[in-house]
Amino acid sequence: MVSKFRLAGATLALAAFTGLGIAQSGVASAQSLGTGGLTSQPIGHYEFCKSSPSECSTATPDRGPVRMTSALWTRITGINAKVNGDIRPMSDIDVFGKDEVWAYPTDGVGDCEDYVLEKRRQLSRSIPLSNLLITVVRKKNGEGHAVLTVRADQGDFILDNLTDEVKTWDKTGYRFLKRQASSHTGRWVSLVDDQNMMVGSVQQ
Repeated sequence: MVSKFRLAGATLALAAFTGLGIAQSGVASAQSLGTGGLTSQPIGHYEFCKSSPSECSTATPDRGPVRMTSALWTRITGINAKVNGDIRPMSDIDVFGKDEVWAYPTDGVGDCEDYVLEKRRQLSRSIPLSNLLITVVRKKNGEGHAVLTVRADQGDFILDNLTDEVKTWDKTGYRFLKRQASSHTGRWVSLVDDQNMMVGSVQQ
């Protein structure tokens, strides 16, 4: 069950969102992340695809970012908070005895990639997969991390297991490296982090 605190947080986030007029305006709140060419697939996603090939073999027609509405914003923030509350963080070493195992959460535990997969699965009922993109970033301390990017006409929004607040990518403080291609669930593209004018990963 989502706590009153989490529900209040989602309500405040919606109020802030609509208060800025974003949900009703056609003006983007943040520039979308720039993408480069095809790049290497994270090893964890590669192994996940081997065990679940149907998850990574879908061509996804890219018809552009989803239109952000108040109802969609409520759903996005609600699922982000609910999944964050339902799953207890635990490392792959502790769960599986090895690193870099991407899987849907089991027994109520998981690491950052597992949160992402579950949020993506729940949101795919109302958002095309071309706009739900697993994304690899680097935190300020240099540690790698995975988040979910929702591409919308108001900017690229980040769902993160480390916070219930859904932010645009440029407000996270992360360095963006690579993410799933919007046109295919098994391919990855490099990202151009315009904040630092750096290409986040080496193109192949």
